[in-house]
Amino acid sequence: MTEYGRGPGSEPWHPQDPLYGDGGWEGQQAHAGHQPAYGGQQQHYPQQPQQPQYGGWSQEQQPGYGGQPHQYYDEQGHPQYDQSYAGQTQQQYPQQGGWDATGTHGHVPYAADPGDPYGQQPAAYGGQQPDFYGTEDAYPPPVPPGRRRPEAEPAPEPEAAPGEEAAPEEEEHAFFAGGGEDDDEEHERQSRRDRRGGGKKPVKKGKKKRTGCACMVVVLVFGGGLGGVGYFGWKFYQNRFAPAPDFAGEGASATVTVEIPKGAGGYDIGRKLKEAGVVKSVDAFVHAQAQNPEGDRIQAGAYLLHKEMSAASAVKLMLDPRSQNNIVVTPGERNSGVYEAIDKKLELSTGTTRKTAQKEYRSLGVPTWVQSTGQVKDPLEGFLFPGTYPAAKGMKPDAILKQMVAQAKQRYAAYGLTAKAKALGLNNAFQLVTVASLVQAEGKTHEDFRKMAEVVYNRLKPTNTETNQLLQFDSTYNYLKGTSNIHISEKEINSNSNPYNTYTHKGLPPGPIGNPGEDAIKAALNPTHDGWIYFVATDGTTNTEFAKTYEEFKQLKDKFNATSGN
Repeated sequence: MTEYGRGPGSEPWHPQDPLYGDGGWEGQQAHAGHQPAYGGQQQHYPQQPQQPQYGGWSQEQQPGYGGQPHQYYDEQGHPQYDQSYAGQTQQQYPQQGGWDATGTHGHVPYAADPGDPYGQQPAAYGGQQPDFYGTEDAYPPPVPPGRRRPEAEPAPEPEAAPGEEAAPEEEEHAFFAGGGEDDDEEHERQSRRDRRGGGKKPVKKGKKKRTGCACMVVVLVFGGGLGGVGYFGWKFYQNRFAPAPDFAGEGASATVTVEIPKGAGGYDIGRKLKEAGVVKSVDAFVHAQAQNPEGDRIQAGAYLLHKEMSAASAVKLMLDPRSQNNIVVTPGERNSGVYEAIDKKLELSTGTTRKTAQKEYRSLGVPTWVQSTGQVKDPLEGFLFPGTYPAAKGMKPDAILKQMVAQAKQRYAAYGLTAKAKALGLNNAFQLVTVASLVQAEGKTHEDFRKMAEVVYNRLKPTNTETNQLLQFDSTYNYLKGTSNIHISEKEINSNSNPYNTYTHKGLPPGPIGNPGEDAIKAALNPTHDGWIYFVATDGTTNTEFAKTYEEFKQLKDKFNATSGN
């Protein structure tokens, strides 16, 4: 094992070794016979003052042979250290050609310095890399003496006049001054020249000028921003404070039919009117409707209006019944009355809508449980749901009937009539609609409906010994006859054997006798349970009284006769 400071063929350390004790320059005098480390060739060290020549210097003048190892920089700018140290004999290395053999002692390197990342590496300058400086292989090639041009001295700045201070140099903002990618590339090229020993190449100083594009961009950005703020501010003012766009007057001669769906509010109505060209803006209509004391009375339906009307005129006309192109089905109304109203509204010959209903009732969307036996007078009876429906000239009857049937189908499905019918002792939902139509026809007020429903169910019971399951309703006979007569003789009634005559036929009539409304349907689904089985309209119009026994019924009948003059 090699001891520290010793090796095969090495001499003991000299007390005045430059790295041992008090060496310094005195230690170099004891080795004056040593030759320069680089054979007298000129060496270059990046970022260091250029030395003229090593060959002509004495030992006292040579750097690297004193108390410090020889230092240089590689191409990346990292410091390097020579493997030779002063005070040691040198051996000749023929492959290098840069050493003179002046002794016979072997070279003993120091132990690696942990703080020196480049120590004892073969890539260190002067270790195994040949020195090409001063030859044709050097990069960049050295300039021959006599051909170097002295750098031009900068022109002296003009002196300030006596009594005047020198004006400070005006600095230009970085945004408008030179600089950019060109400067970065030039700086990189200069750094590479410095590392390779080429020295610094004088760079001409001058201000680079940007074009006016940058200023133009700034102006456009700020100008566009201010313009956008102004535009949106104007729009905000128009929306908040300026009156809404509106037409003037009662409109042009051209008319248009506008259909307003059920449940539509002011904005919905305004959009419909604007789309049809009636009003100029939605906001104008909403404002006009709010200003009219009766504006909230505008209902769903079809309206015949003029184009380009002022919003106030449109609201006023929509409140006029003459503008409404609608068919209104009232609760309890029979289909015959609805058919006639449609023919009149569409300006069709009488009976046109009735024929359409009889031929196309299945295609109009009725529920599958609707019965159409030969005894049913009208399969659509009870399925033209009460409400307001648009009907204007040019429309088809089946289109209007479809709307009514669709509404009835939707409502009946919501009530779950099929399941409720079984619970009430009925055969199907069709019979439940029939019960509701009877309640609607016989009941005079809303308070009567639930009691009337109980009368129907009690008379249908097999245990009914009072009427023996006969309903005995005048309304069914009137439906058969197409009349509304409350004074019917017993002889007339008892002589008619039509299934709709409930004086001669037990149970329910073949089908509904009108179109029941919401209240009648609810009453049929939830009757009272007080034992009512008789009723009499004692005043002949609105006042209906109920009885549980036949004796009570006779008293009510006498009261009716006294009132009506019978």
